[in-house]
Amino acid sequence: MKALLLAGGSGTRLWPLSRKSFPKQFLKLNGNTSLLQDTVLRLTSATLSPEDIVILTNKDYKFHVMSDMEALFSGPKPHMIFEPIGRNTAPAIALGLKYCQEALGATDSETIFVCPSDHIIKPSEKFTWYLKQADEAASNGHIVTFGIKPTRPEMGYGYIKRGAEFSKTRDGAQVCKVAEFTEKPNLQTAEAYLRDGEHYWNSGMFAFAIATMKEEFARFEPQISDAINSPYHDMLENFIKLPDISIDYSIMEKSDKILTLPLEIYWNDIGSWDSMFEIMDSDTDGNVITGLVRPYDTKNTMVLGDNRLIVTVGLEDCLIVETPDVVFISKRGHTHKVKEIVNSLKEEGREETNDHVTTYRPWGSYTLLEKGQRYQIKRLFVKPQHSLSLQLHHHRSEHWVVVNGTAKVTIGDNVTFVHPNESAYVPKSTLHRLENPGKVSLEVIEVQNGEYLREDDIIRFEDKYERDALS
Repeated sequence: MKALLLAGGSGTRLWPLSRKSFPKQFLKLNGNTSLLQDTVLRLTSATLSPEDIVILTNKDYKFHVMSDMEALFSGPKPHMIFEPIGRNTAPAIALGLKYCQEALGATDSETIFVCPSDHIIKPSEKFTWYLKQADEAASNGHIVTFGIKPTRPEMGYGYIKRGAEFSKTRDGAQVCKVAEFTEKPNLQTAEAYLRDGEHYWNSGMFAFAIATMKEEFARFEPQISDAINSPYHDMLENFIKLPDISIDYSIMEKSDKILTLPLEIYWNDIGSWDSMFEIMDSDTDGNVITGLVRPYDTKNTMVLGDNRLIVTVGLEDCLIVETPDVVFISKRGHTHKVKEIVNSLKEEGREETNDHVTTYRPWGSYTLLEKGQRYQIKRLFVKPQHSLSLQLHHHRSEHWVVVNGTAKVTIGDNVTFVHPNESAYVPKSTLHRLENPGKVSLEVIEVQNGEYLREDDIIRFEDKYERDALS
């Protein structure tokens, strides 16, 4: 079995914590590992090796994925595919199939398990058992979806209606026909689904033999099928030409080979702040609290603080999320509107929808401290033995003050070492580079001054990370 992890989403439903530049799959919500890392560890505990896992993401998240995997594995790591552009799940899965066959030597009979990278599933042992049952059912020429028994009338999920029992696996798991798929019903319908016991949440996880999915692409998506029959390099190069369509619309709702495996297991896609409330530990008043928070006469409320003192009085059933640049406040039960709110803010051109105050780069990170007319101030952290690219800016100068560590600074033809409480000045249109040659993190305060201060005023001449101007 091979596993394809879908990690390219730029989900906004956990805004302002999740943003386009740092989406949900990279968040560490309830521990020291990200949701992506948790998903990989769950699969490796299910007898898959790291080399049996292929992570599909887009090029903007390349270094986030690499950093997460380097933190987990010192030896062989999961494979990574970086989509040149987002084309939805059907082309992404097709690209993953092609990679598994061409690069990993997978045969047409091998089972592929597809799953999102940002869900919480427990216990892992029971999930492993279900995965083995799906492998058995998929080997008989079916596409096996994983249905989750609903616990509430949820309007944000798709539903699978269970049909008659199709078979039982050797270990006794019930595999059923699918009567119908339903996309995100209204509240009244969702309540009826909860009562009838025949509907399951569509988890977005499924398994199939490679030959089966290739046959279905040939039946329903000939353009994608033609791409799979071309070499992997050609498929990647022409990826932008493939239809922008989900696997649900292209295959799942049309194929007569779909079965469902109902799961009796805890599953949470953390698709809203209300879902987030479920997974976090609460106190005796039902409050979920992180950070410097002082709740008074407050019940069943989540307050996620960052760096301010937050005091609440007389609140009940509320959600408060603080980040350095945004404070989000909502009544519980209304957080499904976040996506709509973010879209509205995007139309206003608000940068808070895309970027955090702290931006991560392969060499480290920078945090925006202050911004005004013709200037901005950043704090840079450069990891040991890492460096920024050799670059120049036409519209801004930069002044660097070293706070911690030792900086190796190239400005034009001059190379110097700058120590704490020392500084360096980079004029406009001057070739320069900042490096950390030491063994501790380099911390630098950078003051930029000029008429244009955006990140696309970067011309790179040398870059060890092979990035374009905006990454």
